[in-house]
Amino acid sequence: MIKMTEKWDKVFPLDPTVNHKKISFKNHFGIELAADLYWPKTGSKFPAVAVSGPFGAVKEQSSGLYAQEMARRGFLALAFDPSFTGESAGEPRYMNSPDINVEDFQSAVDYLSNLDEVDPEQISIIGICGWGGMAIQTACIDTRIKATIAVTMYDMSRVTGNGYFDSADSEEARHAARVAINAQRTIDFKNGTYALGGGVVDPLPEDAPWFVKQYHDYYKTPRGYHVRSLNSNGGWNVTAGTALLNTRLFTYASEIRNAVLIVHGEKAHSRYFGEDAFKLLKGDNKELFIVPGATHCDLYDGGEKHDKIPFDKIEDFIRKAISK
Repeated sequence: MIKMTEKWDKVFPLDPTVNHKKISFKNHFGIELAADLYWPKTGSKFPAVAVSGPFGAVKEQSSGLYAQEMARRGFLALAFDPSFTGESAGEPRYMNSPDINVEDFQSAVDYLSNLDEVDPEQISIIGICGWGGMAIQTACIDTRIKATIAVTMYDMSRVTGNGYFDSADSEEARHAARVAINAQRTIDFKNGTYALGGGVVDPLPEDAPWFVKQYHDYYKTPRGYHVRSLNSNGGWNVTAGTALLNTRLFTYASEIRNAVLIVHGEKAHSRYFGEDAFKLLKGDNKELFIVPGATHCDLYDGGEKHDKIPFDKIEDFIRKAISK
């Protein structure tokens, strides 16, 4: 049985206009997932949305902020910690896998579909950053999802296999990555522990790329720091990238029939992930929405003025999709 804190330890304030409680549910791998449930204080039947991300974050950060705002707008919203992270179960800690992460989203839909307060024909998902890619991948298999929203999206399989901006897209570069990751597996097995890596660097070097500085500004400052966040602390298990290095997302993206909205910032370093994923989608119920002036991390919490997340657009897109 997992342990969850009952105190409010989010990086955003509690909205007194919505209800909130901690819940848990198991995925098909038997891993118990910890989640926060938010819902309006009036009404008895609601459309629902499951939210997760960014990749390496926890529900006390961006996903919880999104879920609470969606509840304020009339949805029953669930923000969950993925398997192996945060307050969710799963050993060893700080692992990831596209298969398991898609299952995490599907199990959230399972849970929502069985709540008396939810219309099972009106369920959507929101994925932020790396979980935007996982959300689209989930939409490839789960026909129950009426609308999929991918915000400031990363294709984690592409960046793992090709490097940032496809700068390491070669057989030699990937071979070197495979050699390194397998050498680490041997060391981890011998030591009986798992080395961590990939958390946001701190202190920040002066010559760090501008987008790394943005990550630092979110994850390493009071703006977004959280004690359970991988990105705020020691990062992932170094060998966690095995599955992403061996699997490519979006093989069946062109076969998604339900609605998909990809939201990206105009100035986001990751914009190319969203634009290229959008090119794979088919049908008139798919849309790419670019937020003027927004960077990647602006869409985590709205940026300096808290006005960059296009919640009106997201709500309108979902409501149109679930009304059909």
